[in-house]
Amino acid sequence: MAVVGPSRHSRVSMSLMQGSTNGPVGSHQQASASQQFFHAQQQSHHAAQSATAHPVDYKPDRPIGYGAFGVVWAVTDPRDGRRVALKKLPNVFQSLVSSKRVFRELKMLCNFKHENVLSALDILQPPHLDFFQEIYVITELMQSDLHKIIVSPQQLSPDHIKVFLYQILRGLKYLHSARILHRDIKPGNLLVNSNCILKICDFGLARVEEPDETKHMTQEVVTQYYRAPEILMGAKHYTSAIDVWSVGCIFAELVTRRILFQGQDTVQQLELITDLLGTPTMEDMAHACPAARSHMLIRRMKKPSMSLLYSLSSLMTHEAVHLISQMLVFNPDKRMSVMDALVHPYIDEGRLRYHSCMCKCCFTVPLTGLRHFCMDYEPVAPQTFDDKWEKKMSNVQQVKEELHKFIGDQLSSHRVPLCINPQSAAFKSFSSDV
Repeated sequence: MAVVGPSRHSRVSMSLMQGSTNGPVGSHQQASASQQFFHAQQQSHHAAQSATAHPVDYKPDRPIGYGAFGVVWAVTDPRDGRRVALKKLPNVFQSLVSSKRVFRELKMLCNFKHENVLSALDILQPPHLDFFQEIYVITELMQSDLHKIIVSPQQLSPDHIKVFLYQILRGLKYLHSARILHRDIKPGNLLVNSNCILKICDFGLARVEEPDETKHMTQEVVTQYYRAPEILMGAKHYTSAIDVWSVGCIFAELVTRRILFQGQDTVQQLELITDLLGTPTMEDMAHACPAARSHMLIRRMKKPSMSLLYSLSSLMTHEAVHLISQMLVFNPDKRMSVMDALVHPYIDEGRLRYHSCMCKCCFTVPLTGLRHFCMDYEPVAPQTFDDKWEKKMSNVQQVKEELHKFIGDQLSSHRVPLCINPQSAAFKSFSSDV
C-alpha cells in the first residue's frame, strides 16, 4: 500500500444535503414502531433482546420510489433499528419471462459486492411454496437520486460532477467486467447520499452480454432520452457500449442541468442526436436495420456541431467536451469503453477526491493522519455472472421452486429472519401502492 500525507482535497466538503432527524425514543418504543411493518421470528432469547437493545431516532415508514417492476419503501429493521429500503417485487410468476427476470435481478443483487453498486442486505423469508407470489428485498437506504439533484436548485460544482461521474464509471466497470449490461442507466437509477456517495441501482432490465451476434436482443430497454442510437435504429444485437452512451448523456445533463436529447419519439430523438453529431456514415449505421438506414439517408446531410456544447454551460471545459464527444459516438464500435473513460484526464480529479476522503477501500491512520491508498482503485468483479441456469428452466413452476430454494439458501443463520406483518397499517398502504 502506498502511504501519503493528508491531501488538500480531503478537507473539501462534498456534502449535498442535510438529513433531518427526530428526537430519540426508548427501546420499547423503537420495537413498537419498527414492528408496524415486520415481525421477527425470535429464534433465541438473545436474538430477541438484541433487536431492541439500542434506542434510535423514530422515523415513519414511507414510500420513496416507484418503478416498472415494484415499489420501494423506507422502513426500519426491527433487529437493529437501522433504516433500510424495502423493495417489493409483486406478481413474480405471471409468465416464464417475468419470473426469470426477477430471479436474475435477485441473483445479481445478492452477488454484487461493490461500493458503487447497490446490493441486497437481506431477503424476507418467503411463505410456503403454495402461497409464494411476491418477494421483498432489503437494501441500503440512500437519501436521494441524481435526477432529484439535477432538477433541484442545489448548486453543482465541477468537483461534484467529477466525483459523481467517477463513481458511475467505477460501478459500471465492475458490472461490465462481470459481463452485465445494465440497460437502464439514467439519473433516477443513480442513488446518492448526502456525502455524495453514489450507487447504481435497479437491475430489472439488466442481463448478461450476449457474445453471439446472430442472437436477437430486446430493444425495449433504456429510457428513451438515454437510449443509444444503435437501439433507436433497430439493432438486433448490442454491447456494453449502450451503457457508455447513457453515461455520456448523464454527464452532459449534470453540467448543463437539462436533458441533452429530449425527443418526443424515436424519430425526433434521432434528429436531436444527428443535430449534434452530424449525419452518420454507412459504416456508422452498420448495426441499424435497413429501414432506419434508408430513413437516415433521405434526410438532409448534417455536419457535426459538438462545439455547441460550449454554449450550454460555463462548466463545459475543453476536457469535459472532449470526454463527452468520446462517449457520444454514433458508431458503438468506435465509442469509448468504460475503461477508456476512467483514464481520461477529466476523471483524475474525481478519482483523487473520492479516494482521499470518501471511499472505504482506502483509510486514514488516526494518529498520523496519513492516508493509505489501496492498490486497485477500480476493482473488477472476481468472476463473470453466470446465467446458464436460465436455459435450464422451461416453465414457471420450475422457476418458482428454484427461486424459493435460492431465497432459503440466502437467509443467514446468524440473524433473526424477518417476515411481513400483514396486519400493520403501513403494510396495507404499502400493498396498495403496487
